[in-house]
Amino acid sequence: MCGILAVLGCSDDSQAKRVRVLELSRRLKHRGPDWSGLYQHGDCYLAHQRLAIIDPASGDQPLFNEDKSIVVTVNGEIYNHEDLRKRLPNHTFRTGSDCDVIAHLYEEYGENFVDMLDGMFSFVLLDTRDNSFIVARDAIGITSLYIGWGLDGNVSKRFWFMSTGMVIDGYIYVLFCAQFRIELNLMLVTSILSSYYAIFSGSIWISSELKGLNDDCEHFECFPPGHLYSSKLGGLKQWYNPLWFSEAIPSTPYDPLVLRRAFENAVIKRLMTDVPFGVLLSGGLDSSLVASITARHLAGTKAAKQWGTQLHSFCVGLEGSPDLKAAKEVSDYLGTVHHEFHFTVQDGIDAIEEVIYHIETYDVTTIRASTPMFLMARKIKSLGVKMVISGEGSDEIFGGYLYFHKAPNKEEFHRETCQKIKALHQYDCLRANKSTSAWGLEARVPFLDKEFINVAMAIDPEWKMIKKGEGRIEKWVLRKAFDDEERPYLPKHILYRQKEQFSDGVGYSWIDGLKAHAAQHVTNKMMLNAERIYPHNTPNTKEAYYYRMIFERFFPQNSARLSVPGGASIACSTAKAVEWDATWSTNLDPSGRAALGVHVSAYDNQVPSASNSIPEIIGNVPLKMEVSTPGVAIQS
Repeated sequence: MCGILAVLGCSDDSQAKRVRVLELSRRLKHRGPDWSGLYQHGDCYLAHQRLAIIDPASGDQPLFNEDKSIVVTVNGEIYNHEDLRKRLPNHTFRTGSDCDVIAHLYEEYGENFVDMLDGMFSFVLLDTRDNSFIVARDAIGITSLYIGWGLDGNVSKRFWFMSTGMVIDGYIYVLFCAQFRIELNLMLVTSILSSYYAIFSGSIWISSELKGLNDDCEHFECFPPGHLYSSKLGGLKQWYNPLWFSEAIPSTPYDPLVLRRAFENAVIKRLMTDVPFGVLLSGGLDSSLVASITARHLAGTKAAKQWGTQLHSFCVGLEGSPDLKAAKEVSDYLGTVHHEFHFTVQDGIDAIEEVIYHIETYDVTTIRASTPMFLMARKIKSLGVKMVISGEGSDEIFGGYLYFHKAPNKEEFHRETCQKIKALHQYDCLRANKSTSAWGLEARVPFLDKEFINVAMAIDPEWKMIKKGEGRIEKWVLRKAFDDEERPYLPKHILYRQKEQFSDGVGYSWIDGLKAHAAQHVTNKMMLNAERIYPHNTPNTKEAYYYRMIFERFFPQNSARLSVPGGASIACSTAKAVEWDATWSTNLDPSGRAALGVHVSAYDNQVPSASNSIPEIIGNVPLKMEVSTPGVAIQS
């Protein structure tokens, strides 16, 4: 993943401003350590920190059209770039970069070309002929992106500010003209408009991460996935609007072969690389299928010709964790070169502050899962690997989380999956993107392929429902699609292994240890005052309070705390799904083990308490990370 930063219409073309933009861009250097670029046109700045994956030799950014009148800075991968080049026969490309097509597509099709892109991306495009610009983010939000507004500048546009109205301590805060704030006591307000119209006069900032703009913007927020910002229109428009977005109940019969082919195609297109790569392998269904398909189709690809046909796989966990055992078994079955990384609870605790700085959230389950992934990404990068393929997204599409066992009917099941996919950019996509980008490693996620999602979300959700009496466990339709007796993709017991959330699978004592550590740093008195200290998304556990304290040290702005989602959750559910079981409201925890009566190692089956087990966890496990296999051997 690369890092992009753009400052548009700031009314300042001085050297001092250029130096400031460069300084802020360097905050994103971990995302792209291979090269840096900055383009300035008057008071518009486009900066780029490059992670070179395709055409490492000549694909530096920003990129241009033939006469350099159109400039673009991009983070991501365009998997269909070769097909798109064929549709542009009258254009001359300067590089072999997959992102080089964007400027030329804009020349040919105007602002309506974004839906032609098949990939993960965020970009800023500046048309210097009229100083107009567009900003776009991929359909699901695999790449991270934020938009901010500064007080400087001459960009004068109209906005509907729904997200800038907020309720804090009994007051409505409304950002008006990005220059002053109106405070209205709730007691005096009988109705609140659903949207707020404002005239904004100031610069617009775009950044891959919060840290690139939070200190220089009056207000900032997450750039919505599947949207385009157009300076000509003066606002956002949704470019991605598939049928499932309406949450209407689909009726397409389940066809396992159609589903299988769609996912195989999604994996194959992500083998596009000019650098060494591998797969993340936890031993669960999703990552194991990704590894199996990659191993089957790697031979004959350009990547295989450059780096050899031996697939490398990577796993992380506490000593003796469920994932380590299952991943090793899958690796042996597929014949991958397997790299197993161990960490301890203390290793993870020591990394928490750095993790929160990089992933930019205080969401409990995201931090739990990001920490081992963050540690693993560093080890992977040290072995010379720059890209990995991962299994995020399957649980949202197929209802794989254990709380889906309690879905009352197919309608609620389907609506929950739709809501979960729409929120991925705030949770698993954010984790996968930022945990790996922290070390200059790119993660690709085939389950979030646009075409595959369309196929999977068109299936009548009755087929996805969990029915134990019929032998249908979570994600049964996916498991059945790859249950091939003649050419097995995976061993049966792996294909039908119960869902483990990543933060659980790395070792159950990981979460128990985090809770115990937080309890040592957050007192009962602090919890009593939590609602006054943190009125927005008030932490309801000591662990959540601990993460919130760290987050607010790094990102103290109100816009930053508003960028993180909240609400009740059980085993990663939405707040709505908590209503599916009356007992859940008293047992709120994002761990899969909170799904009492479903998970085989649910909390109610655990005898030792976290407080009793923490000294053993830290005391009996080596504090150093270990690599149990040799480094990556790259074949040429």
